[in-house]
Amino acid sequence: MAVTPDGTLGRAGSGTRGAGPPPLRLTRRGRAVVVAFIAGLLLVLLWLTAGLGASAGDTEDAPPPAATPAARVKTVVVEPGETLWEIAARDDPDGDPRITVQRIADLNGLSDSIVQPGQRLRMPAR
Repeated sequence: MAVTPDGTLGRAGSGTRGAGPPPLRLTRRGRAVVVAFIAGLLLVLLWLTAGLGASAGDTEDAPPPAATPAARVKTVVVEPGETLWEIAARDDPDGDPRITVQRIADLNGLSDSIVQPGQRLRMPAR
């Protein structure tokens, strides 16, 4: 303890500085590490909350949609060399294959018209 100029007791060397610790300063690398850690943490939390129930393209174990009665939905297995257009034309020979292809894609959550051999497709009710 030291005597200040006004005659009171104070800490030696305190001068005009604040009583708290100096502010935390991060380098550029430190800021990058903090931002990457927070982004990774947010991605994991997003995956845990929203991603566990969403599996894109997994149609084998998916139940039929609630709007379509289960008895009217049939499943077709894609054969080697078969296209979605051929499947649509075979399923509804009198209809427009473009509309049937779009309905199959919507029902199965397909983003394009590429199908793989052995893939199971739910067919729309007519």
